[in-house]
Amino acid sequence: MTTTIDRRTDWTAIGAEELADVVALRRAIHAEPEIGNHCPRTTGKLKAALVGLPLEIHDSKTTTGFVAILRGGRAGQGSNTRTVLLRGDMDALPMSEETGLDFASTVPGAMHACGHDAHCAMLAGAAKALCARKEQLSGTVVFMFQPGEEGQHGARHMIEDGLLNIVRPDAAFALHISPNAPAGLFIGREGPLLASTDTVKATIRGKGGHAAMPHDCLDPIPVACEIVGAVQTFIARRVPVSDPAVLTITQIHAGSAHNIIPDEVKLAGTLRTLSETTRGTMRAAFRQIATDIAAAHGCTAEVEIDEGYPVTMCDPRATGLVRALAGEISGEDGWSTMPAPMMGGEDFSYVLREVPGAMAFIGVAPQGSDPRTNPPLHNTKMTIDEATMAKGIAMHCAAAERYLANGFD
Repeated sequence: MTTTIDRRTDWTAIGAEELADVVALRRAIHAEPEIGNHCPRTTGKLKAALVGLPLEIHDSKTTTGFVAILRGGRAGQGSNTRTVLLRGDMDALPMSEETGLDFASTVPGAMHACGHDAHCAMLAGAAKALCARKEQLSGTVVFMFQPGEEGQHGARHMIEDGLLNIVRPDAAFALHISPNAPAGLFIGREGPLLASTDTVKATIRGKGGHAAMPHDCLDPIPVACEIVGAVQTFIARRVPVSDPAVLTITQIHAGSAHNIIPDEVKLAGTLRTLSETTRGTMRAAFRQIATDIAAAHGCTAEVEIDEGYPVTMCDPRATGLVRALAGEISGEDGWSTMPAPMMGGEDFSYVLREVPGAMAFIGVAPQGSDPRTNPPLHNTKMTIDEATMAKGIAMHCAAAERYLANGFD
């Protein structure tokens, strides 16, 4: 039998009640950013915010991440008892802040330029609000506080540590801020939201010598240039636009002087795709193109492909739930469907590979600003409208309550 929830729960108002504490927590985290999988100060601040709440804390063995488990008062009653996971990431980026904020980073070369300070602070606020309504919850909520999202595979490490299996979730949700969207607007889509993120590398080896006598050498530089062009031709002619790929070579390193042909050239770049099929096709193509073009010129190519994040795949039912809640939280214009996926990456994809769920963006453009021209994510001047975090708290709480009561219905 499907449980009917109390739709009079005004999570928007409850999110507003939690806002002051969440803003203070976010600012404290923002001022002391930490990078990678080990963020002890941030973890300490988050755990301090959860002290006294009816939560079971389980630490990651390989990171400073942790999960906090809330068992609702109605958990275990009936065959429809469910578990939902809510995730917030906590790590910062290796860049220097230029916002001029009173609570700007005090750590040289580190900044919360991707909003993870807001993500984990909103999740802590949601944990507090849901704990206050523990007895009304008909299932279990897992709050996942995760470091290492910025390229360090933090979610994967926490999954490998077994934290997803302490109480196996049936669904998972996450939010990501967007300074280039109007404050309070929720944005998402069914299916692929963000791309896979592999790193490609190739070392082209030839025979160096005097630049005035290239006929005595095997010059690897034009070979490397030919590889770069051939990869783009392959994408244009062999990869369907309905299942796209981006392969961008961002580094070419070679040579030591203007009159010396080097022995080798190193290439590196990023490969982004929206399906495992095209991902496999592009990995094989890069390897073959580099190897065969090098061989055609008498050179050799050593290829490395470092596996990055999977495609962030949003379940249609979970996206539908978030879309419906966006209307309740931000009004009838509170949701916007992305017309196409973004080719950025996100390690919440590891969770969504295990559990059906969805990620959505929440607009946080500062009041009075033009979202289209605001400093974007990963910019040294990126700022947010902190008041909008109340709606982020509300979305976390509403998604958990609604899913535990009714599933994806």
